[in-house]
Amino acid sequence: MLWQTTRFSILLDRPRIMGIVNVTPDSFSDGGRYAGTRAALARCEQLVAEGADILDIGGESSRPGSPAVSLDEELARVLPVLSEAVRLGVPVSVDTYKPETMRAVLAAGADIVNDVWALRQPGAREVVAGHPNCGVCLMHMHGKPQTMQRSPMEGDPVPQVLAFLERETQALLALGVDRGRIAWDAGIGFGKTVAQNFVLLARQAELLGAGYPLLAAWSRKSSLGTVTGLPVQERLAPSLAAALLAVERGARIVRVHDVKETAAALKVWAATIFSADKPGSGSTP
Repeated sequence: MLWQTTRFSILLDRPRIMGIVNVTPDSFSDGGRYAGTRAALARCEQLVAEGADILDIGGESSRPGSPAVSLDEELARVLPVLSEAVRLGVPVSVDTYKPETMRAVLAAGADIVNDVWALRQPGAREVVAGHPNCGVCLMHMHGKPQTMQRSPMEGDPVPQVLAFLERETQALLALGVDRGRIAWDAGIGFGKTVAQNFVLLARQAELLGAGYPLLAAWSRKSSLGTVTGLPVQERLAPSLAAALLAVERGARIVRVHDVKETAAALKVWAATIFSADKPGSGSTP
């Protein structure tokens, strides 16, 4: 399976790691830590060195209750980092829902648009459709970031998420976007209960039938804190567990803060998977 993006056709023969670069003062996990251009670029370089296959730059927090930021502020945060990050030899994604930001970052060389609104803002689909080959990740969200956790979705989340992603994908295909450019994200933590988030993980394979690569974004999420009792900065172990469970259930991209540790965990997973059908060598450990 390939994911077509602006400069790269990403081969998904193994799970790929998307490293998170938040250039925001208020993200739930590392808000403010990489808000300056120099710090953000150093973070990009670090993540690539640690094994990131993709970088994901975000200039507006989408955590529950987060306020919206202006277009000018988002561009001022993202564009200086993006202009340098595209030189690092890996695909660069920008996490945004604003059509104007999408247009600007694609003009500046971004490879992927990662949209928590699944291109539902007026004009967003047309921006992506008007680009010859950028990648796009469509995410399910119930409600909007400012209020989504006050009234989370009800009932079985799997058929609802699947129907939503299929509907939004069809709208994009109708504009002439090739299906090879599209990836899906179930939207863990976006308008869902803790129980629903884990149902989506347990039954994640049900989202694979349509043939789109699935991105899993569990890193440091509050659901992990709920079941473990750990604060956000101590959620490495549960984040690794969730990433491995997602990969085991067919996710092809994992979006994470802790790239080095995730890469090491995936190497153990891969060694096990690719050794399953091979006879033992008889060597000692």
